[in-house]
Parts: sequence; structure tokens; C-alpha cells
Amino acid sequence: MLRLPVAERKGFAAGFRIISPLLPAIFSWGLVTGVAMSKSILTVPQAIGMSLMLYAGSAQLASLPLFAAGMPLWTILLTVGIVNLRFVIFSAALQPHFSYLSLPRRVVLGYVNGDLGFVMFMNQNFASGYVPGKEGTYYGITISNWAVWHVSSILGITLGALVPDSWGLGFAGTLALIPMMVHTITSRSTMLTVALASVIGLLAFDLPYRLNLVLGVFGALAAGMVCDELAARHAKRLALANPKAAANDDSAHLGARDAAQESAKNRATGERRS
Repeated sequence: MLRLPVAERKGFAAGFRIISPLLPAIFSWGLVTGVAMSKSILTVPQAIGMSLMLYAGSAQLASLPLFAAGMPLWTILLTVGIVNLRFVIFSAALQPHFSYLSLPRRVVLGYVNGDLGFVMFMNQNFASGYVPGKEGTYYGITISNWAVWHVSSILGITLGALVPDSWGLGFAGTLALIPMMVHTITSRSTMLTVALASVIGLLAFDLPYRLNLVLGVFGALAAGMVCDELAARHAKRLALANPKAAANDDSAHLGARDAAQESAKNRATGERRS
């Protein structure tokens, strides 16, 4: 019987607690996406299969009008690929954290990854490389997201025929995304990147293949890099202006880091003995 280390089990529970405030909104958005798919030309088995394999609400919704218009398969695949380009960026950001894992395990990590799961995990500010409990935290966040999304999406697909179009569930789903986005804004730099991505997405809304989403992601990344660079320069100027305080601060940080590493090492030793 597979038994996970204590640190990973605790990490999984912590990950679930991190994502749990957003699960009702995720359920709402998955339900709306499922209803939209049920009202397309796809059959119920096709819609469920697409949801399970693709696991990307924006790409699923982007492909529905193309299916309805009878567009060639290559056009649909190109559109879905472009909309999902952001996951290449997400994977590159996760690489330093999980590069030590085998390829099959990294494939599973990539499959369960999602927009909110990625943001909530990165907000935990884990160090690169192996950290006890980090993989468990990632799975606690992403698997909870994955499970709630698919339960709600399949429910929307199977019961969508009973929902009249006049209910306006599409707008309700959009409203459900707003608190999820606001919950991820934890700093002024994050607020700037969100604002810039929103403006770019609106200005480029008429571009084909949902390219406005891709441009918004790249704009947010650029803004984030600029903010990080400015913050680093500001910290350097402060260190030059007051080197004694900076040295004391660095010593405190190093001491805290060494203490954390020693604690993690002791926990790992205890787990191996148990």
C-alpha cells in the first residue's frame, strides 16, 4: 500500500486549505462551461471527453463556435493551442521547483495544473528544488481545483438541456471569476500586472484565435519582470545608503534560512526513521 511521507500529507492538507475559499467560484465557472458545451453541437459523451482531456475552460469555450461553424480540424487545434500557450509559461515557472522528478510525474503535474492552481502555488514562495511538503501542497491545490472543476463541468453538461438560455448563466460565470482574480492580488506589483493584462486583453479583443489572452499574459509577465527589477534596484539603493542595517538584515535572513533548512532536515530524518 502506497503511503506518502508525513510532510507531503500535511502539505496536501495545507494546499486544500489554500484553494478552498475559491472552490465555490470554480464550481460556478465549471458549471457555466458545462452548460455552454451541452448547448453546442457536441454530444454528451464528446463534451465530457473533451472536458476531461483538455481541462481548460477558455480553450473549450473558444473551440465551440468553430465546431458549430464547421471549421477544419487544424483551425480548431491551432486556436486551442494559442489559447493554451500560457501553460507553457506556467510550466517554465514550475520547472525549477520540480525538475528533480521523473518525466511521468512531471507530466501528471502538468496535467492537473490550472490558472488558479498555478497562481496560488506560486504565491507560497517555495524555494527551488526539493522542499519537504512542497509537492504535496501543489497537489492539494491543483487536485482540489481539478476535481471541483470536473464535477461541476460534467454536471453542467448532463443537466444543461434543462437550463433555459434566458437565465444568462454566461454572465454569472464571468462574475464568479472576479472574486477569484481579486483573491490572487496580494501586492501592488500584482495589481499592476492584472490591470495591464486586462487593458491589453480589452484592446486586442477583436484579434482572431483569442490572441488577446496570449498578449495579456505576455504583457503581465513583462510588467512583473519590470516590477521585480525596480524592487531589486530599490533594495540595492537602500543597502548602499545604510550598509550596517542591510548587513544586519542579511544576517537575520541567513539565520532564518539556516534554521528552516535544519528544521526540514530534522523532519526528513524523523520521517525516514518512522
